[in-house]
Amino acid sequence: MRDNQNQDAGYYALETCDVSAFKALIDQATQAADVPHSHAIQHNIPIYDMAALRPALADGLARRALMAEWARVMMHGAGAIALRSAYENIDVLDEATVIYEEIIAEEKGVAGGGADHFAAAGSNDRVWNSLQKLCLRAPDVFARYFSNPSLAAVSEAWLGPNYQMTAQVNLVHPGGAAQEAHRDYHLGFQTADVAATYPAHVHDLSPVMTLQGAVAHCDMPVESGPTKLLPFSQTYRPGYLAYRRDDFRAVFEENCVQLALQKGDALFFNPALFHAAGANVTPDVHRMANLLQVGTALGRVLENIDRAGMCKMLYPVVADMKGLFDPSELDALLGATAEGYPFPTNLDTDPPVGGLAPESQKAFFARALAEGLTLAKFTAGLDKMAAKQRP
Repeated sequence: MRDNQNQDAGYYALETCDVSAFKALIDQATQAADVPHSHAIQHNIPIYDMAALRPALADGLARRALMAEWARVMMHGAGAIALRSAYENIDVLDEATVIYEEIIAEEKGVAGGGADHFAAAGSNDRVWNSLQKLCLRAPDVFARYFSNPSLAAVSEAWLGPNYQMTAQVNLVHPGGAAQEAHRDYHLGFQTADVAATYPAHVHDLSPVMTLQGAVAHCDMPVESGPTKLLPFSQTYRPGYLAYRRDDFRAVFEENCVQLALQKGDALFFNPALFHAAGANVTPDVHRMANLLQVGTALGRVLENIDRAGMCKMLYPVVADMKGLFDPSELDALLGATAEGYPFPTNLDTDPPVGGLAPESQKAFFARALAEGLTLAKFTAGLDKMAAKQRP
């Protein structure tokens, strides 16, 4: 595939994308021996039973072996994994759904609702920055929602530690049209002309900067339009340009697959995988998913998040509930809330203390809980941290 994938090209061009090379790459099959932790393979996508695997997330070596398998699948394999029963208790999903529906109604009343990137107007309702909005409106629900070791493990598997969580709710009503095939943020959100200005090696780097996920807030039969996926398509290097061509989109429509999901399941995939939300042809299923767009600590995430404001709102709730979380759940919650990476900062006023980097917001949150700081002292500490980071 060396020549067909333009391996030696410094830059990619839309007109040189080779659909025959693309077809050869997607003509692969997932082998059970390559995904030993999975309990099934459907349409080449490995399915993981988190009810059975959840104990492994508390064992360092077992957790790392599982995470390494997930990363291999997303990089070199099918490009997607499904986590059955990612949520052990789905009651919190119902609580969050009520809140998201309230937000949707309020925002539609003010501005007509959020737009979508790749779907026709009016086919869905969108809540941008559902992460922060849930935290500020119902921190207790947020705490139980994001204290999820499965979400934390898959995010860390692809992005490493100190990842940055963002989320956007998508509610597709009966009759909602399908999206067009695409790749996602970063280069997937650029025009073809702009994407072509980035060197080929940056096209290789873009997929490892973010992770795409979706938490099912309701049962999603195939007829309701769960995400259409094209296994192995993430391995086509010029794909950030190619997905815009009609011949590649035709191949996608001919070969894409869909997984029916149940409430509490989660789907994660490499952002370079060709994918698209499907059409909701049911008469009565309002398909709601919380779309998780997780970013590496080493890059720029999709949305600006007031993480300090979230921390201040969440701290007294977590302090009261601290005994309800085991260490992995607490780490997952703080990872979804606070900034885990201490840079960028102003090293004149915020120098490293006892190491190579200043204390991160996440580390301070954990220390404050351990030391039993009052909310006033915690808030003052966050404000002092922000002041030291300013230029």
